Amino acid sequence: MRNVTVVGAGSFGTALAMVLEAAGNKVQIWAREKNVVDSINTQHKNPSYLSDLLLPESIEAYNDLEHCLRSQDMVVFATPSHTLREIAAKIKPCLDGHEVLVTVSKGIENETFKTMSQILIEVMDGVTYEDNIGVLYGPSHAEEVARLRPTTVVAAAYSSRTARVIQETFMTPMFRVYANNDVIGVEIGGSVKNIMAVAAGIIDGAELGDNAKAALITRGLHEMKRMGQMMGAHNDTFSGLTGMGDLIVTCTSAHSRNRYVGQQIGKGFKLNEIIESMNMVAEGIKTTKSVHDWAKKNNVEMPITEAVYHVLFDDVDPKDALNRLMNRDPKDEKII
Repeated sequence: MRNVTVVGAGSFGTALAMVLEAAGNKVQIWAREKNVVDSINTQHKNPSYLSDLLLPESIEAYNDLEHCLRSQDMVVFATPSHTLREIAAKIKPCLDGHEVLVTVSKGIENETFKTMSQILIEVMDGVTYEDNIGVLYGPSHAEEVARLRPTTVVAAAYSSRTARVIQETFMTPMFRVYANNDVIGVEIGGSVKNIMAVAAGIIDGAELGDNAKAALITRGLHEMKRMGQMMGAHNDTFSGLTGMGDLIVTCTSAHSRNRYVGQQIGKGFKLNEIIESMNMVAEGIKTTKSVHDWAKKNNVEMPITEAVYHVLFDDVDPKDALNRLMNRDPKDEKII
């Protein structure tokens, strides 16, 4: 049994708290909102996310970070990717350096192009060694994880010991965890797939067909590998759970927030309207900007990412963007 704090009481943080409790750990959740904390502690329900699920009574919630991080063995960051740096900075003074830090946030930071683990390494410098930092990624929608449906994910870390600790801490009969040492590959796969999910949603919303989606997933994997090669990832990682596996689930599932955003755009709604109507974060929006800007800076061809960027941020009609993609110069299919 380990003492684990989950930082963030969104849908995935709540689902993972249930997994961690089922795995035999003592679990605490930190939430910003006092009403969420009170509801979890008294009614054993999260009023904002997965509100129909009854949480185990042993899970406790706090909105005092210092109290929540006292004598913990592991801290799991389940906050939106664009808030990770801020939250990590607040948590740093509360740590003594022995804790394993795990991020489940998926994204690439705007401007710096850093992955989530790289942000933790930078922010926690002087307190936590790189070897104590890892990620948990894979095809794992919170709605299914929380209902104990079979789920398989990847724990990747900068040391094999930390990867094994994460694996052991999360493993349950319905939540299978594989260990991996390719942190950057796992993070790129888990982030870029959200861009492709937006594109898949556009295909669905505009009723462009299954052929188009099959091509999107396949060529999306190609873009993922291309970025991975430039950043030093292992190519084989993208054939696994955090590459092809994550692409399949997020491009096809009704649970996917990113696919939902794209679907609404495909139906003719504007991005700001869609964002205002959602109470959850679609990470693919900010990640599209990061990856598009990174590709331009490094002269890496990522045409699907570029098309999604122009639809999201330049108000290009999705059908016009598709026509540009379909009518690019003829090329050979090169399997990376």
